[in-house]
Amino acid sequence: MASRGRRGGASAREDEPRCDERAEQQAPAPQGPVLPPPPPVDYGVFMQGLVQAMQMQAYTQAALQAQLEAQLELLVGDYERCTAGKS
Repeated sequence: MASRGRRGGASAREDEPRCDERAEQQAPAPQGPVLPPPPPVDYGVFMQGLVQAMQMQAYTQAALQAQLEAQLELLVGDYERCTAGKS
């Protein structure tokens, strides 16, 4: 084993500078306009909106649940009336 490759026990440190150099050379140049940074976020306003959305979702879910239960009661009533005379 006169020459040692990666399998032969060469340390990773020997390869690192070459990999870094290759990565720098292969990095594509940025294309298009450079955008400005986004505006700062007002987390108080963000949290208020989030709470409002969650409350609306809970209200909508409760309304849909009530509507579903009412429809189920009507269907059960109709089914019982249809099957009452057949026994």
